[in-house]
Amino acid sequence: MSWPEGNIMICRTDAIGDVVLTLPLSGYLKKSMPDKKVFFLGRTYTKPIIESCKNVDEFLNWDEIQHKEEKEIISLWGKWNIGIVLFVFPDKNISRLAKKAKIAHRVGTAHRWFHWLYCNHLPFFSRRKSDLHEAQLNFQLIKPFEEPSFFSLEKLYSLTGMEQKFELPYWVKEHFNKEKFHLILHPRSKGSSREWGISNFEKLIQLLPSERFTIYITGTKQEGESMPGLLKDLPDHVIDLSGKLSLEELISLIQTCDGMVACSTGPLHICAVSGKHAIGLYPPMRPLHPGRWKPIGPEVKIFSIDKNCNDCRNGGNCPCIENIRPNEVAEYLIGLTEETKIQTINI
Repeated sequence: MSWPEGNIMICRTDAIGDVVLTLPLSGYLKKSMPDKKVFFLGRTYTKPIIESCKNVDEFLNWDEIQHKEEKEIISLWGKWNIGIVLFVFPDKNISRLAKKAKIAHRVGTAHRWFHWLYCNHLPFFSRRKSDLHEAQLNFQLIKPFEEPSFFSLEKLYSLTGMEQKFELPYWVKEHFNKEKFHLILHPRSKGSSREWGISNFEKLIQLLPSERFTIYITGTKQEGESMPGLLKDLPDHVIDLSGKLSLEELISLIQTCDGMVACSTGPLHICAVSGKHAIGLYPPMRPLHPGRWKPIGPEVKIFSIDKNCNDCRNGGNCPCIENIRPNEVAEYLIGLTEETKIQTINI
């Protein structure tokens, strides 16, 4: 087995966390084959993530490309000499266009019926039933060309290649005191994960001493509007930034702060690959459990109840994640301020 000629296009047109966990694959490809260009086909809202990765040669915006004439798309892919496309996230229309463009090697999981029509490499593997981490599973798509290595999460972190590229707004900088631990709380998940609950975040804020912590609450405008109780009458050391930051500014905030507490969301994954303290709150239920979706980074701490449970499989609140005690999370965070020197990025 060997890699064929042509540049590589990674197709991952879904959410922020999924894109972050695909960065190790792009890092491996770039380091293994520096003569090939690695293109990353994503969406507008993930552009800042992909453009922060030193292992991606060029970001391709599907939100813009999809409105072009098919013959123009095909011409562009030919111009870029794309010889291999890896459908890390399956997309029927993009795979159809890839075949029409005569991209020589089109790789997609055999578990999607339309890949049988449009792809010519169909590795068999199941994400849902696997014990591997999501970032490890992505490497199954290189099977047609080499036997994939099952890298440790530590090795995968070294392949992410996230860099600091964005400026923190001046009006956020003024809150920084290098003697304190700057902590982000990201309570919501846009429905992509089970949530800890607003009351637990309220208790956590009460448990963290104001002389040690400055706390930033983040989320979209809609998420901020969904938690008025949490954001009402905040003490001086707690700053509400919900709906006030672009993704570029949120990335900069994450890379400037010391840590974050969140459920399984994209911002938590950004925090982890930025080398910050990523404190994740996870349900034990497969396939949402931390074994599949925990962040990858050197300072990751997971809180999850050790229990075989499927009570919330059909949606609704998750008692398992809600029963993670705020005082346990607070004790861990306070311990970070006692045992380690806080090293905030220069601002």
